[in-house]
Amino acid sequence: MDPINHNSGEPTRSKYKQSRIFMAKYGIVIAFVIFCLILSISTRGRFLNIGNILNVLRQVSINGILAIGMTFVILTGGIDLSVGATVALSGFICASVYKAGWGLPAVFALTVLCGGLIGLINGYFVADHSLAPFIVTLGVQTMVRGFTYIYSDGKPISQFTGNFVEIGQGSFLGIPIPVWILLITFLISCFILYKTKMGRYVFAVGGNLNAALYSGVRTKSILRFAYCYCGLMSGLAAVVLTSRVSAALPQAGLAYESDAIAAVVIGGTSLSGGKGRLWGTIVGALLIGVITNGLDLLSVSSYIQQVVKGAIIIGAILFDRFTNRTN
Repeated sequence: MDPINHNSGEPTRSKYKQSRIFMAKYGIVIAFVIFCLILSISTRGRFLNIGNILNVLRQVSINGILAIGMTFVILTGGIDLSVGATVALSGFICASVYKAGWGLPAVFALTVLCGGLIGLINGYFVADHSLAPFIVTLGVQTMVRGFTYIYSDGKPISQFTGNFVEIGQGSFLGIPIPVWILLITFLISCFILYKTKMGRYVFAVGGNLNAALYSGVRTKSILRFAYCYCGLMSGLAAVVLTSRVSAALPQAGLAYESDAIAAVVIGGTSLSGGKGRLWGTIVGALLIGVITNGLDLLSVSSYIQQVVKGAIIIGAILFDRFTNRTN
């Protein structure tokens, strides 16, 4: 009789674990490729048209910028529901100062700083008063949206001219300028997150706040930084959006926070914090943009599109739980 091999199941479990790790890391890329192929076939080539692809990239750039900032916040274990309202108010600041004759560098700086200030307010209440990020940012969202309507009197600012319009509508070397802005933002954010102490501390705070605190990490400063950075990205997105639509609208940015959060979660960043990747966030934003564009090409109702997006978010959360469980 052959002896019982108690380790016969080990290679199978090892392969299963390796495949799970592979899917956790590259599953979003596989899903993106599959969706592109499906949409290309179902739209009979209209999706892969170069003009359509550039249009998708231009549309995705705004959500991509917002999602980069949101990644920093979610990595700390928090969330920011105020980014859409921040885009709206920052957009009006942008339009007002440009109409007043300010130069583009000053317009950029003031708009981005406006977003950063709102983010810093979020960070202050979350870090210094230990308030729940969901409640704080929901309250700030409501206040900022109200300030936008007060500031604008409910009226848009439009009819821009000059180089400002080129920011959102122009191209450089055949690629839309918003895409270049997204790329530069991504590279800078990657450097901060992966090559600096501040970035490593963001992961540490999200992984275990108390352990980070006892290790000497200034956790309050890290939290304030994460929310401020998210606000800065909202301000930058406001410049691109205002230029792209050539108007500042009081209702701008509605539901932008949900798309940004969706891109981050779909991209593999854990909602509990401490684990995530920026490149995944960009792929998540691209996936959302591709699905939205494909459904538009197929003349699918916008109501159904909301259902599809919600299902994708839930699916991403379930997939994350499956691929990262320890048992």
